[in-house]
Amino acid sequence: QVQLVESGGGLVQAGGSLRLSCAASGRTFIGYRMAWFRQGPGKEREFVAAIIWSAGSTYYANSVKGRFTISRDNAKNTVYLQMNSLKPEDTAAYYCAATLLTKNEFDYWGQGTQVTVSS
Repeated sequence: QVQLVESGGGLVQAGGSLRLSCAASGRTFIGYRMAWFRQGPGKEREFVAAIIWSAGSTYYANSVKGRFTISRDNAKNTVYLQMNSLKPEDTAAYYCAATLLTKNEFDYWGQGTQVTVSS
């Protein structure tokens, strides 16, 4: 059974940095797309970044491009989201998700980790 466990959230001042981790277990993730989504207060969930596990190809929402970096560690089966130059509008619950490359919808989700950016 696939499990995704996020960690690394917290409170940070605007302009600061955080690194989120998503520990993935239950299978190998070759052939999977891993992603980070977020949901701010009163907002709908939105896509942040994605990575193709095997190829390492990355994709970003325009709102985070140049500030956030998604990566994965094969040995640790972990996906990271390095967040720099954080803004108050980045405040949200951040969720890790996984799905097969052949699917559009994400099948597996973590429980989320809260990121709060103060101005």
